[in-house]
Amino acid sequence: MSGGTIAIVTGASRGLGAALARQLAGSVQQLITVSRNIDPQTQQLADASGCQHVHYGHDLSDVQHIEAAALGIFAQLDQTASRYLLINNAGSLGPVGQFDTLKDAHAISDTFNLNVTSAMLLTTALLRATRKLDADVRVVNISSGAGRSPTAGWGVYCATKAALDMYTRVARLEAPQAKLVSLAPGVIDTNMQATIRSANTDDFPDLARFNTLNETGALRSPEAVAASILQYVNSKDFASKELDDIRQYS
Repeated sequence: MSGGTIAIVTGASRGLGAALARQLAGSVQQLITVSRNIDPQTQQLADASGCQHVHYGHDLSDVQHIEAAALGIFAQLDQTASRYLLINNAGSLGPVGQFDTLKDAHAISDTFNLNVTSAMLLTTALLRATRKLDADVRVVNISSGAGRSPTAGWGVYCATKAALDMYTRVARLEAPQAKLVSLAPGVIDTNMQATIRSANTDDFPDLARFNTLNETGALRSPEAVAASILQYVNSKDFASKELDDIRQYS
């Protein structure tokens, strides 16, 4: 492992997370994935390239699972790598509805745990584990334009992504030895987009715009976005801004 890269990806069983993990499996020495289910294709690619793949089957909407993932990963983290890359990708849209229908406290709490708490605790654990190492430490928090511009019906989702943006800004102040960015990936053809299109206009007035994005082929594939993100991670522009958007580099 000495001199190599250890990459950690959350939400790695499908969508953008799976695309990121699959591409990293061919280029890093150790890949750690965290999601409820393992992606068989990631394992196959890792085996073929000689990458050591370790999977943690945790539900990151559950605080106990978040703590177990952080403890399990970082208690045995190899200390000799030259680069550590954490991509906090796990996230969900959460409950969709306007102020008069948001009543499910458990659903709201689960969304904050997945979208914000898991990123905070895993980032904290990585920064603590590597703070005395002479290594290149990089953290990508997958955010959204929804955290920077309000959208009716997305009170929960917008709030979680805004919180993730601000946490990233604070962590950059606290840990200058690392490079951190909160990165919006643009609109991607994933299950989340299908969930968005299943909403009704009473809860989500912007529904027509997302149907149009799908119908006109404006959604980028997870594979294309993952490739752009990993190219950005390795570029001189990485973390030059606190809040960034991958579409600026694609």
